[in-house]
Amino acid sequence: MFAAPELTDEQAAAAGHPDRHLLIIAGAGTGKTTTLGARLAHLVATGVAPERIVLLTFTRRAAAELVTRAEVATGQRVAASCWAGTFHSVANRFLRRYGRAVGLDPSFTVLDPGDAGDLLALLRDEQRAPDAPPRRHTRKDALAAIWSRCVNTRKPLDEVLERWYPWCRDDAEELRGVYGAYLQRKQQAMVLDYDDLLLQWWALLRSPSVGPLIAEQVGHVLVDEVQDTNPLQIDLLAEMARLGATITAVGDDAQAIYGFRAADVRGILDFPERFGADVALLTRNHRSTPEILATANGVMAEAAERHPKNLRSMRGSGRRPRLVTAHDEHAQAVAVADAVLERQEVGVDLRRQ
Repeated sequence: MFAAPELTDEQAAAAGHPDRHLLIIAGAGTGKTTTLGARLAHLVATGVAPERIVLLTFTRRAAAELVTRAEVATGQRVAASCWAGTFHSVANRFLRRYGRAVGLDPSFTVLDPGDAGDLLALLRDEQRAPDAPPRRHTRKDALAAIWSRCVNTRKPLDEVLERWYPWCRDDAEELRGVYGAYLQRKQQAMVLDYDDLLLQWWALLRSPSVGPLIAEQVGHVLVDEVQDTNPLQIDLLAEMARLGATITAVGDDAQAIYGFRAADVRGILDFPERFGADVALLTRNHRSTPEILATANGVMAEAAERHPKNLRSMRGSGRRPRLVTAHDEHAQAVAVADAVLERQEVGVDLRRQ
């Protein structure tokens, strides 16, 4: 077990887990960031070179915080060597170094989402005949969203339209032409969009010439918020594991909320079976009262599929929660705002709410 005075027994066991694939199910308020930072520190303290560790997060701030915690715990310089950052930023670094193996010039540029949408709209307009009758056309943000979902879910266009964008089904043939032109235009201009970064990284890992080099370089991959990964990101982790890296992922299936951006809760639900991973539970909640956790546990128990856990409060007893039924997100926001203002009027400072 990893010894650190500020860690609970659960956190220490997860941080010091043997060199096997591991899924850490971290309930809300149980110290997810503390545990993953301690896991990184444990690897460095036990002799794993920081340059052999890849740390994948969903924000640069999260990556910086985790690396800083590891540096404080070990007294070693980690930031300069560890491959730490978002999936897209780490993909960009790998492609700059090894991209020639998949036909990429290292000087490629990256389109931000706004520019990608503009280019798709331009190509759509270019493909329309000048004498074509006026008709409703797919908006540029929808063009970009449909393309992104095809790439990140690894689903064909027809399936994506049927499931997520049924109002665009009649435009399927036009969209096929637009996306074909989009691929060609990007290749000519030596540019990648954000989704290409992940797709090309996956191709790089499968390259017979580069895959073995990466296998020698990367020994451990740590992943934050794995419940918010999409199928392509999970496939990237699977390729890293195939090349010999040990995967440590932390997340909570009860907090999987990003389905709108192609995240798929199946990534965390199927993780133990797909990776042959051990599972560690963090259940000691340091944030909420027993009454709140009893309510949360009851709600989570109704899920058809889940990683079973029962959150336990480390705080004293408090008031019972109030159940409020809201018909939609707007009504929910109004109910919360009204409750905050009511408490402010009777003297509860906003900072305490």
